[in-house]
Amino acid sequence: MASSHSSSPAPRPSGGGRDGFYHKEQEPSFPRCRPVPVRSLPDVCPKEPTGEGRGLCDGPSVVAEHDRWTVFSSKVNLPAALNDPRLAKRESDFFTKTWGLDFAETDVMPSFYLPIITREHFGSYLQEMAQRERIHERCKTICPNKDDVDTASSVTTNHDKSRAELDQVPKIFMKPDFALEDPATFNTVLPWSHFNSAGGKSSRDVASSKLLQEKLSHFLDVVEVSIARQISLRSDAFFHAMSSQHELQDRLQETQRAVAVLRGRTAAMDRVMCQGPLQALRTALTRNNCVKLHNKLKLMAAVHQTQPTVQLLLSTSEFVGALELIATTKEVLQQELQGIHSFRHLGSQLCELEKLIDKMMVEDFSMYARSDLNRSLRDELHVLEKERLESLVFGLLRQRKLDFLDIYSDEMIIAAKAIVAQCVSESVLHIEEIDTEVVTKLPDQMRLMTFPQWFELLKTVFETFLLFLQRIKATLNVIRNVVLEALDSNRRSRSLEEAGARAWAQDPLRGEAELAYLTHEGLFISDALNEAAAQDPTSRVQSGPMETAGTADGAVSREQSITSAENMMPSDLELNRVIHNLQELLHSASDVSHDRCVKVLTARAKDSSLERLSSAEFVGLSRAVERFARDTEELCGRHSVSLRGALQSQANRFVHRFHEERKTKLSLLLDNERWKQAEVPAEFQDLVNSIAGGRITLPERKAPGPDDRKPTEFLLVGGQKYAVVGTVLLLIRIFLEYCQCVNDIPSIATDMLTRLSDLLKHFNSRSCQLVLGAGALQVVGLKTITTRNLALASRCLQLVVYYIPIIRAHFETKLQPKQFSALRHFDHITKDYNDHIAEVSAKLVAIMDGLFEKVLSKYEVKAPMPSACFRNVCKQMAKMHEAIYELLPEEQTQMLFLRINGSFKTHLKRQLARLGVVNDGGPQNGLVTVDVAFYSENLQALKNLERLDLNMAEIWEQKR
Repeated sequence: MASSHSSSPAPRPSGGGRDGFYHKEQEPSFPRCRPVPVRSLPDVCPKEPTGEGRGLCDGPSVVAEHDRWTVFSSKVNLPAALNDPRLAKRESDFFTKTWGLDFAETDVMPSFYLPIITREHFGSYLQEMAQRERIHERCKTICPNKDDVDTASSVTTNHDKSRAELDQVPKIFMKPDFALEDPATFNTVLPWSHFNSAGGKSSRDVASSKLLQEKLSHFLDVVEVSIARQISLRSDAFFHAMSSQHELQDRLQETQRAVAVLRGRTAAMDRVMCQGPLQALRTALTRNNCVKLHNKLKLMAAVHQTQPTVQLLLSTSEFVGALELIATTKEVLQQELQGIHSFRHLGSQLCELEKLIDKMMVEDFSMYARSDLNRSLRDELHVLEKERLESLVFGLLRQRKLDFLDIYSDEMIIAAKAIVAQCVSESVLHIEEIDTEVVTKLPDQMRLMTFPQWFELLKTVFETFLLFLQRIKATLNVIRNVVLEALDSNRRSRSLEEAGARAWAQDPLRGEAELAYLTHEGLFISDALNEAAAQDPTSRVQSGPMETAGTADGAVSREQSITSAENMMPSDLELNRVIHNLQELLHSASDVSHDRCVKVLTARAKDSSLERLSSAEFVGLSRAVERFARDTEELCGRHSVSLRGALQSQANRFVHRFHEERKTKLSLLLDNERWKQAEVPAEFQDLVNSIAGGRITLPERKAPGPDDRKPTEFLLVGGQKYAVVGTVLLLIRIFLEYCQCVNDIPSIATDMLTRLSDLLKHFNSRSCQLVLGAGALQVVGLKTITTRNLALASRCLQLVVYYIPIIRAHFETKLQPKQFSALRHFDHITKDYNDHIAEVSAKLVAIMDGLFEKVLSKYEVKAPMPSACFRNVCKQMAKMHEAIYELLPEEQTQMLFLRINGSFKTHLKRQLARLGVVNDGGPQNGLVTVDVAFYSENLQALKNLERLDLNMAEIWEQKR
């Protein structure tokens, strides 16, 4: 059948074709003959052959387009032609399987011999034809083709007639699912009611059957006529196709002969130009493969000897060499010998061997640490088996066993405990009083020692731990050097890697190797190019038994080698963390040493024996502890606080006992003090002189011997004489003891300052109770508190006030800036002492004031002159002056007598006012003037009072 939606209408004669057929006009600018003719796809309805002969170079057109070609002219739709249903199965294709999926998808580079045609090339043609095209289109619209009109009307008429005839045929015959096998369809087409009469066949039934047969025959004739009409309409196209088929066969024969000629020429070119060079390349490839095979066999022989070599290295503890060999072998197995069946189990065996080496290194390092830390500390200070330690550390770093320092830390703690036990055992062996069979525990043994014995033990422990820390530091320095060397090696490797990457990127042979393919027989020849490049002296590619010959394979090998080397050693961050852990381990060693010494200290202090030490003994203990702490801090760079804290705790107890002893001693001295001037021994004067020289410490004890210097009556301090009692002399020594303790134990400065403040307050309050409060009458049994007692007490208080700023300045140098607030206690104490001194002076004035009131109340202005009252006053003042002038300095004496003189003038004016005596120049005025002159002469006749301005004229001031 020629009726198809893809068939074209019958061709029309045209002036542009031959034999009444349309021919596509060819461009005059292109020649008739082309090297490679461009052919279009065959059409469904080709034109009939013209009979003209064409050569191969004429470019015969298989089809002559009689109309504009569209997608509906093709038998295959466009999506089916463009989509490849086998794209997902390209792996089965020979080319894509061999060269990859990109073989068919790679963009084809445009030809350099064909110009790039753009719309601008057709600009002049389009401008020239635009006017003609517009005229042509307008003519087609105005004057349609007569043939087209006739043909259209004929086709319309035939179509309507055929449509009317077909409408007579029942619709059931036109259904697409028409089938007589269906009972319903069969009964509809052949109704059985015409054949199933009760009486059998009748003339009526026969007539009905004939009528049905004629009816069906008529339907068949209608359909056949319609089909014949359709065939007649398509007859031209059918015969056109048949004639085109003959022409196509002729042209195919010509094409076959041309292809045969082309194949002959290609075979000749292959035989003459290609087979020789290809054979040379295949020979070079074969030689290269043989060399590579030989190298592979040598490499396999070397790998086969890996396990015996590793066993030999492990027998000599060469862990690093064994690990290097295993790593190299594993790298070769992964890169060079991958897929070798005989080595399929070697990789897992090497991994198990590597795990075994890890365990051996950890155990060996633990044994090394134990033997190094537990060997005698009296040996030379050197690292035990330094090469072995470096090998172990490097191997552990290589295997990323970065927790090996924890092993060393555990062994260090165990060794520190053993050091204390060993020192105690050695000390107890030399003490006969301690029976080790009865007293088995170390703390009990230490408590049975005397303090000198225990102190010697403590100093031995300190010395031993210093040696212990020096040994640990030397060992850790070796480990640190290994880590620093690994860190430096990592940095050098990274620099070499970057330099190699830059050199590889600039390699001129790289591009050739990547594109060297040979399509003949599917052989890859980049290895041959690489072999030629390796023979070039300017090339940087070196061949060897452990390297691949191909450039691409060599690049992969180098990259994997660098990655493997980086993965073997820890990163820079991990190595820096190990260095930090080494420093922390040294700090931990210092802390552990201090903690073990604290155990020794607390074991001794459990029965409060350290609290009962003398000042010298505790100071010696404090100095030893401070010296040990300072040495460990210089050695390890760690400020450990545990031992200082334990000493501070004992120091607080010692300070409490120290203060209570001296406070009790001072109280006993004050309770037994008779407040008389004491002689000053020469040693106390030397003590005061040393304080004046800036040495706030106790002088060293001199060897007992004869001392020619005699005691003095006064204590010379700052150019002044101080008359003091014996209690004050001992008080000076006591607060110097406080200052000495602060010098020896700076950590107790704050506590000691508080205790010294309490001591000074106690002395002030107790002396006030005994002297001003007359407590000495009952405590000591004094009959009375004399003015000399009062003046002596005042002078003693003044001496203490003199030393308070010196003590304050000394404590200020020992305190931290945040502790300076504690110095305010000295300000309060100074104020209290000054108030006490003022009260003593007021007490002296009050004594004379009472005397003046008692004596002057009986005063009468009458002869003889001077009167007895004034004589008694002058006598009492002379006695008082005699009692105090040697005790108090001249200025204070003058100020005191000025105050007494003021009191005398007050009482005299009051008595004169009561007697009515006025300054009128009368007899009574004269008698009073004589008494006052006598008083003035006697008072100014006293020592140190010659220049005293009495101003006795003030007694008459109210009467003027």
